[in-house]
Amino acid sequence: MSASETVAEGDETAERPDYRDPDGRYPCPRCGTPTDAELYGPCAGCFTQLRASQGGTARDVDTAEYEPKMNVTPNAVALKDD
Repeated sequence: MSASETVAEGDETAERPDYRDPDGRYPCPRCGTPTDAELYGPCAGCFTQLRASQGGTARDVDTAEYEPKMNVTPNAVALKDD
């Protein structure tokens, strides 16, 4: 494989570096150990460590109902009574 491959995205053509070695492995961008994941990213160990240190728990957030500013006029079609 070449050092880079051409990737077509819509009408544009971009080049992206090929990080994989002949065995299909690439170095983890965080710790440098070889990994063979399908997509480029941290190895399983780094992923677990990042998830534990950076991951949060989902929570419900209460937000106030949207009220338009006084200088905003309502949409006439939306206010039309049927």
